[in-house]
Amino acid sequence: MSHRAGLEKITFTSAGTTLVGNLFLPGGPGGPGGRDGRDGRDGRPGPAAVVSGSWTTVKEQMAGCYARGLAEAGITALAFDFHGCGESGGDPRDLEEPDRKSADIAAAVDYLRGRPDVDPDRVGGLGVCAGAGYTAVSATRGAALRSLAMVAPWLHDAGLLAGLYGGAEQVAELRGRGEAAAARYRATGEVSYVPAVSLDDPRAAMVGDYAYYLDESRGAVPQWPNRFAEMGWLGWLGFDAIAAAPGVAVPTVLVHSRDAAIPAGAERFHAALPGAKALHWMPGSQFDFYDEERTVSTALDHVLAHFRQTL
Repeated sequence: MSHRAGLEKITFTSAGTTLVGNLFLPGGPGGPGGRDGRDGRDGRPGPAAVVSGSWTTVKEQMAGCYARGLAEAGITALAFDFHGCGESGGDPRDLEEPDRKSADIAAAVDYLRGRPDVDPDRVGGLGVCAGAGYTAVSATRGAALRSLAMVAPWLHDAGLLAGLYGGAEQVAELRGRGEAAAARYRATGEVSYVPAVSLDDPRAAMVGDYAYYLDESRGAVPQWPNRFAEMGWLGWLGFDAIAAAPGVAVPTVLVHSRDAAIPAGAERFHAALPGAKALHWMPGSQFDFYDEERTVSTALDHVLAHFRQTL
């Protein structure tokens, strides 16, 4: 990308809770307008997109990376902290709750549509990893999205869970931990936390050498607390983004790798989409899509081509 993006800290509300976002503006701090000179440069409202990242994350991680890239290409882009995460308000903190996150995305779309520099009929959604599924569900529940882009989408359903989490017994154990944590919260108001990522803690949400999250030069940013509310297992394991595909009525592009997470889920989601759609395969691991320059740049090229046709 050849142009800088400006940055504005903004707030909006979702179900009465104040959420905080980083709004990336085309043309850098000097004013609107992207590298292709379209829209905002002459004062007209232009296209915009809400960008959502992986589960457990904050706006300064992969969502911010893609939002900046969109703005550098001329599209106003909002990366925000979901309810109970990062700088946003709400409790419990750091709870993975797919339905609430999908509602927050719809509220972010409404915020963008209300800005004078955004054309309310040209707002898209870009979801990375779990954010892809949340954005797709939001689109089926009334979010005023014109177009949808999904990068390295994590898309699971009940049929895929056992393979992802080590078998039916392990899935049942995780559900049990979630139920116990939820019961404790209802009885005492206390939230049971485990690490979101750990090299060796078996109770962590992700166990292993997940370098993106553990490297301070990558995803281990100061704003990310690396914790997971265990009652979040209930919503996460019960979430079925693939079931949302038949209800997605807007043009959709998926960008994925067969070496990334759950390519079969992306194929099934794409096959179930009823309207205009595309699925692009490219090299890269799941975490390469989060911040590896060449992978992100190629993924953004696919997203931008889609948005320029549909926004």
